[in-house]
Amino acid sequence: MAAFALDLQTIRRAPKVLLHEHLDGGLRPATLIEMADEIGYTSLPTRDPAELATWFKPAPGEGGRSLERYLEAFDHTVAVMQTAAAIERVAAEEVEDLAADGIVYAEVRFAPEQHLRDGLTLDQVVEAAAAGIRRASEGKPIVVGLLLSAMRQAARSVEIAALAVRHRDGGVLGFDVAGPEAGYPPTRYLDAFQLISHENFHFTIHAGEAFGLPSIWEALQFCGAERLGHGVRIVDDIVANPDGRVTLGRLAAYVRDRRIPLEMCPTSNVDIGAVPRLEDHPIDLLKRLRFRVTLNTDNRLMSHISLSDEFASMVSTFGWDLADMEWVTLNAIKSAFLPFDGRLRIINEQVKPGYARLRAEASAAGMSVG
Repeated sequence: MAAFALDLQTIRRAPKVLLHEHLDGGLRPATLIEMADEIGYTSLPTRDPAELATWFKPAPGEGGRSLERYLEAFDHTVAVMQTAAAIERVAAEEVEDLAADGIVYAEVRFAPEQHLRDGLTLDQVVEAAAAGIRRASEGKPIVVGLLLSAMRQAARSVEIAALAVRHRDGGVLGFDVAGPEAGYPPTRYLDAFQLISHENFHFTIHAGEAFGLPSIWEALQFCGAERLGHGVRIVDDIVANPDGRVTLGRLAAYVRDRRIPLEMCPTSNVDIGAVPRLEDHPIDLLKRLRFRVTLNTDNRLMSHISLSDEFASMVSTFGWDLADMEWVTLNAIKSAFLPFDGRLRIINEQVKPGYARLRAEASAAGMSVG
């Protein structure tokens, strides 16, 4: 029986779930240019959409991109997202783009504190993003919620945690801490995490991306994180033995045993230098070891990818098949901050039927899906 061709078109048709995507990292280049023109922002490196997309992520052979260039990119996107109308537009277009990519559930995070320059309040920022999501989601087979991120280098984590709780019935599904890990360990934000926990709410923490195991350990054992944003450095606690066996350290074993979700973003990890090449990314090893791996985009504009592109990279790099896609997607929806009834509905009405249809098509064509 011939193998089923898991091409980009098929991947796009498959129902997918996205847990780690930054709103200010997902703008359309043309929208960024239009909004910059509207407010007189003149610092964009180019006003051509194609050239701008290339500037955000240079093509191979064009000199690559430094971490400074990566961080500078957010200066441009945040600069144009300082009014309620702009934030609502970006959020609405985010939903449209995700739905067009076959995503049935997404959690989109952003830091409201970065959108106050023109006089908006924190509540107005959140309300604008939630309004855009509601408007664009209507009539589409997609559910999208917000996660509110507190920036590590700022001193507003408790304030942002309280903001998340305040809007938990208005489209916000949880809380996050983002920004540089080095010098800003998760334990600096214990008050915020305790506030969230005391309110029976949800939170994830960016941990184990550019920094190592101590960041993951603190996020889990001191802060009580439900999920790990990236978590790629958990591989530092895994040893491959000469005989082919793999030995898990105590922290890695704990993460696997407790089914702690890993919000993995391979292309983004390569882009910022956390992993040298996609072939070196530990996501496939972690999947084979049955960690609760999920696949995510992080910043679609900065990495010039969609979630379908990311799955296609896993297919071409690691040989993933349709069964792998379904397993990772089920991991993600099981790990979502959506209430249980909503998760179950998406699993039973969208994810499982969607993959069953693709398997049936392959079977009818006399092909194996792996």
